[in-house]
Formats: sequence, structure tokens, C-alpha cells
Amino acid sequence: MPRRILPRTILLAAFVPVAAMSLVHVWALAVGSGIASPTKLWLMPLLAIPVLVSVRLQPALAILLLLAAIALSWLGDGAGAFFPGGPELPLMLLFFGLAHIAYIVLFARILRTRRMPWWTLVYAAWWIGMIIVLGPHTGALLPAVAAYGIVLGGTAAVAARCHPLIAVGGVFFLAGDTILAFRLFIADAMPAWTSPLVMLTYTLGQGLLVAGALVSLRKKATA
Repeated sequence: MPRRILPRTILLAAFVPVAAMSLVHVWALAVGSGIASPTKLWLMPLLAIPVLVSVRLQPALAILLLLAAIALSWLGDGAGAFFPGGPELPLMLLFFGLAHIAYIVLFARILRTRRMPWWTLVYAAWWIGMIIVLGPHTGALLPAVAAYGIVLGGTAAVAARCHPLIAVGGVFFLAGDTILAFRLFIADAMPAWTSPLVMLTYTLGQGLLVAGALVSLRKKATA
């Protein structure tokens, strides 16, 4: 017998706060408003709401992995604010790297629905290209940046084995971090409008990954 799950309208409503905050945050970045920093720290806690209202979905490990990925992403978003005495960029790479590992385990072990598509080879080409272009500008951070690129590309690749929302989310997440990498290491070559673009693609990516995961778990619950 299918498990009883929340109505779809409640799940959709649970995404409204994070969608609204994402728009406010991207707007704040675009106009240079002082609310950009505090609104950024609200993004991941609000993204946790749809997961928490779906907490009865099985397997429980999937919900735990989703919450872990969101929590680690929140620490990455706020690395500078939470650890003011620490090295911000290495901490960001660490926390987001761990978040990607949580996503990879979730997508590869629980939510996969098909084999790896051949076109995901583009992610390997992307990684090589990023190392060639950005490597000379990363200095001592090259090993950390290279390792982060592997898990970032890995998330996008395994996401392609899952629900289409997850696959698209992986693309947006990778796009956002790619733009961010250029802003961090080749800042002079990046126009100001790429700052809100980073967060637009990042919030879309995170939201689609979580939405796709919850849709997949709901389908399993009613199968």
C-alpha cells in the first residue's frame, strides 16, 4: 500500500520562502544593496523547509543526506561570517566539497534511474579546461581547487542519472560555481553583472536538486 504523503500543494508552498528570498538576494546583489549579505545566510535554512515537511519520506538516509548537503552549503555560504578568523576561500571549498559528496552519494546510491549518459563526458572536458585556464591563477590553492572541481563535476555527472529536475539542477550548480571561480581568480576579466548571475544560477541549482530529489522520493513512496 502506498505511504501517505503530503499533498503536492503543501510541498510547492514550502518552496515559496526560499524562492522569494533568492529573488530578493539576487536583486540586492544587482543594485548593491546592503541586505545582500544577510539575505544570503537565509537561503539554505529556507531551502531546508521543503525537506523538513517531507521528513517522513523513505529512505530516511535520503532525507539526512539532503539536510547534510544543505547544512554544509550554508556553512560554505557563510564561511566568512561564521569563521571570521579563518581562511574564507579554503573553508568554502571544504564545506561545499563535503556538500557535493553528500549529493553524489544520494544521487548515485538512492535516486539513480538510468545509466550515465555518454554526454556527461563533457564534465570531464570542463574540468580539464578549468584547470588549464584557471590553474595558473590559483597559486597554492590549485590542489584544493582541482579536488573541488572533481566533486562539482561529479555531482553534475551523477545528477544526469536521476530525475530531469536533478539533472538540470546539476548543470545550474556547475554553471554558478564556474562563474564564481572566474570571479575569484580572474576578477579583472569579469563584469559586475556576473555577481548576481552567480547567485541566480546557484540558487536555481540548489533548488532544482532538492526539488528533484523530493519529487523522486515521492514517486517511490507512491509506487
